[in-house]
Amino acid sequence: MPRTLRPGQRSELYVVDVATNTHRLVFGSDEVLFEAPNWLPDGTLVVNGNGLLFRVTDALEEIELGGVPAINNDHVVSPDGRTVYVSAADGHVYAVPIEGGPGRRVTNDRGPGFHHYLHGVSPDGTTLAYIGLEWVGDQRITNVWTIPAAGGADTKVTDDDFADDGSEYGPDGASIYFNSERAGQAQLFRIRVADRHVEQLTDDERVNWFPHPAPDGSAIAYVSFPPGTEGHPADIDDVRLRLLLKDGEIRELITLFGGQGTMNVPSWSPDSASFAYVTYPL
Repeated sequence: MPRTLRPGQRSELYVVDVATNTHRLVFGSDEVLFEAPNWLPDGTLVVNGNGLLFRVTDALEEIELGGVPAINNDHVVSPDGRTVYVSAADGHVYAVPIEGGPGRRVTNDRGPGFHHYLHGVSPDGTTLAYIGLEWVGDQRITNVWTIPAAGGADTKVTDDDFADDGSEYGPDGASIYFNSERAGQAQLFRIRVADRHVEQLTDDERVNWFPHPAPDGSAIAYVSFPPGTEGHPADIDDVRLRLLLKDGEIRELITLFGGQGTMNVPSWSPDSASFAYVTYPL
């Protein structure tokens, strides 16, 4: 079931200018719990809520999903802005025209216990990166996978028992960024597509999720949870949005009340000057 607001809670969508760390409120609602902002090439923001997808203008304008089941907060816009790829409640990824229309299932049937959670599209628009969740006995296994955006055979990029999530292409398409518990609690990593070489990017006391590389490669925005946090829960204090700069410096931008839904998917503006996020104040 889609998440809903608690009594007295709001969803608030912000855009932060990374050069000045200025935060601008774009839209708020005390009726719809919306999540996971994406950008269209024209600067319009897209969010999900109540199992639906919306453009953000002066209101939430529903994007017709053409018969696709209720969606979650894993959706990505194609580089040309013509298609939005969404993860649905049936465990599959669908392609939908951004102007609305019939949805096309992209992913393959890998059995009833396998779920596809979309997080990235390659810069040339040809390949999707997703997290494949499967159960082996009573063990929950997640790995990074890719699949052609047009449909076709899946490729398993990681193949291990570590908890992985948030797989997203870098701006050159050569690496996929993700968070993983392979070093203990969740930290940020990237893996080269060509040879599967893995590099750890963060190593601190906090629990770091959802690396989002800027289109120009200047920084990685991510969500940082308090030490000891399990998973990426909703509605907690001391959630921090951070930038990892090219020289390794970590810049703190804001501490907020949120978590799940705050910044699950690619949320940089096309010019790399800002990114969008959601808070859920009570």
